[in-house]
Amino acid sequence: MRDSRGTEFDDFVRARSVSLLRVAYLLTGDQHAAEDLLQEVLEQLYVRWPHVRTTPEGYARRALVNRAANRWRRRSRRPERALRDVDRVEQDHADDVALREAVIAALLTLPPRQRAAVVLRYLEDLSVADVAAALACSEGAVKSQASRGLARLREAFSGSDLVMSFANTLGSSR
Repeated sequence: MRDSRGTEFDDFVRARSVSLLRVAYLLTGDQHAAEDLLQEVLEQLYVRWPHVRTTPEGYARRALVNRAANRWRRRSRRPERALRDVDRVEQDHADDVALREAVIAALLTLPPRQRAAVVLRYLEDLSVADVAAALACSEGAVKSQASRGLARLREAFSGSDLVMSFANTLGSSR
């Protein structure tokens, strides 16, 4: 017989795990690391469920950001490893797939706080207040980090045919 904590937690995981995995992926840039990160956060969430069950998604987002930051800190203490060949862009059949890869690569160049602010604010479409709660900072800091992150992304994509062609297709469909 299942207790109510297990049932409520299972329902939450079924309803929100896809969205939380997307956030984890955008924070880490790697599918396997995102899955590991989400698993760790869900374990932590289950243990704390009686205390956070009224606002589990906010707690989970904040835990994802914090754990992702801890991973970045740990990685910065180790010797640098070569990343996959980021400069190589393989042609794909769909422009949106290529655009997605380019956006993720550009996101990975942002500092952790800027990346978290951009991901939560614009890709997860959270309010400034919700992002501030997830990052444990002021709303002004969220606006500042998001603005700086967007500026760096714009700079990374300036002159890119990929983004321009995507923007043109959006404009022509309206």
